[in-house]
Amino acid sequence: MYDKTVDKPLLLNNEKKKTFKLGHDFRTQFELGIMLWPSILHIFIFVIIPLFGYIIAFKDYDPVSGVAGIFSSAWNGWNNFMIMFNSYDFIPMLRNTIGMNLLASFVSIPVTLFFALFLNEITSSKFKSFVQTATYLPHFISWVIYGGLFVTLLRSDGAVNYILKQLHLVNKPIPFLSDPSFFWGIATVTSLLKDLGWGAILYLAAIAGVDMALYESATIDGAGRFKKMFYITIPCIKPTLMIMIIFAVSGILNNNFTQIYVFQNSLNLPTSQVIDTYVYQFGLQQLQFNVATAIQLMKSVFALILLWGANSLSKKMTQSGLF
Repeated sequence: MYDKTVDKPLLLNNEKKKTFKLGHDFRTQFELGIMLWPSILHIFIFVIIPLFGYIIAFKDYDPVSGVAGIFSSAWNGWNNFMIMFNSYDFIPMLRNTIGMNLLASFVSIPVTLFFALFLNEITSSKFKSFVQTATYLPHFISWVIYGGLFVTLLRSDGAVNYILKQLHLVNKPIPFLSDPSFFWGIATVTSLLKDLGWGAILYLAAIAGVDMALYESATIDGAGRFKKMFYITIPCIKPTLMIMIIFAVSGILNNNFTQIYVFQNSLNLPTSQVIDTYVYQFGLQQLQFNVATAIQLMKSVFALILLWGANSLSKKMTQSGLF
């Protein structure tokens, strides 16, 4: 009910303005509160408390000193960051990280979008369920197993080289895993095949929210399926698409460590060395936790800047953003 004179909603006699009271709501919703506490404790123990470990990025930390050494170690300013920037591996590592992520984003975002659009157009429910199941399944397989399968297929004596030789497309086996020039393509294709169906779920959910009256009006005007896709579906799910692009931009310094580590070897290292594997080498293999922490802190800061910048640009260009 509204008061037309002031254009404000009026509360009925039996309605009361609800206010949040922590103590009262916790007592009346005790069961829900109990269900919430394990998640809060998990976040506090495994997310909040470890943040204090970032201080070793500015310290001369010795792993032998243990947890106490995090606070008792001497401060060394920006030396750990300078070790990273002065390393001869830094530029190739940064190039591989950004280049691989850009290539994956340019391929996966449009392919996943159009896969969701065409999947939505399938009229047979049985065939649609089969396609969805077949494309969702690889997402739940570990990269150790999934990547190991591709390592077997791409070996010099693997199935791919055997088929190429039988078709007389090559005279000798192609060194897919030892030639650095193939690594970016292998990483992009395997990642796309693994997460194609899973990545389409978000687009399908957005498509399901499109008003059916728009499609009915377009049908009356004589529009076909492709015109409905390009002039109705894609514009309506533009906010979802922009969110995916923002996530891709903010995660441009993040690679799937397990995927890279499975395919990485000493021969393809010039194009497979990324920030995550570099941190693994410094942190666990060489026990330089302070340098590894400095690298990870730098990644987090740049990811935050990229997230804010991509979101601001998206809001200016498309009037839609993540926040």
